[in-house]
Amino acid sequence: MKYSVVVVDDHTLLSQAIEGMVNTFDKFKVLYTCKNGKELSEKFLGSPKNIPDIVLVDVNMPVMNGIETTQWVVENYPQVHVMALSVEDADGTILKMLKAGAVGYLLKDTQKEVLEKALVELMENGFYHTKEVTNLLLESVSGKNGKSNIEFKENELTFMRLACSELTYKEIAEKMFLSPKTIDGYRDSLFTKLDVRNRVGLVMYAIKNKIYTP
Repeated sequence: MKYSVVVVDDHTLLSQAIEGMVNTFDKFKVLYTCKNGKELSEKFLGSPKNIPDIVLVDVNMPVMNGIETTQWVVENYPQVHVMALSVEDADGTILKMLKAGAVGYLLKDTQKEVLEKALVELMENGFYHTKEVTNLLLESVSGKNGKSNIEFKENELTFMRLACSELTYKEIAEKMFLSPKTIDGYRDSLFTKLDVRNRVGLVMYAIKNKIYTP
C-alpha cells in the first residue's frame, strides 16, 4: 500500500512534473493536484476519499496561498502532513509556513532523492527538516513572545523530553503511566504556553532551552 500525496501548485507544468516524480517513488502515489488552497479545501470537503497522507504545497498562489492553506489543513485535518515545496527561500517566509503548521520545507530545486527521503521521514517521524531549516528554527524559538521564563509542571517537562524522542503519544502515555487523554492535555497546554502548532515546535523549544539535549 502506497501513501497518498496531493500537490497544490498554481503552475500546471511544475505541478505535473512533481506529480510524475512522486509517482516514481516506491512508497508514494499522487492522488490528485490542485491550483490553490481553495480548490484543495473543496476537494477535502467533497469526500473522505480525497484526504491524503501528505500535502505538498507551494507558498505563493492566488485565491488562497500556502500559509493560509497550511493553517486550514492543520486546523481541520491535523492528521494530514503538510510540507512546503517552494522557490521561496527567505527566512521569514519559511518561519511563517512552519508557524502555520507545516512539518517540512523544501525548495523546488531539491534533488529527487532528497524529496523521496523527506517524504519517507515525514511518514516515519512526523516531520522532515534540512539542517538549514533546523538551525533557523533553533535561532527563532525562545519561548512565547520571546520569553524563556515560562513555568512548567514536572509532568509537562517529562512529557516534553519524551516528545523529543521517536515515541508516539500513545507510547509516551504508557511510559508515564497516564491515559492518552491526559497526555493530549499536556500537549495542548504546552502548545498554548509556547505558542507552537505542532510537535516540531515543541522539540525545537526544548532543545533551544536545554530542556532536552540530543
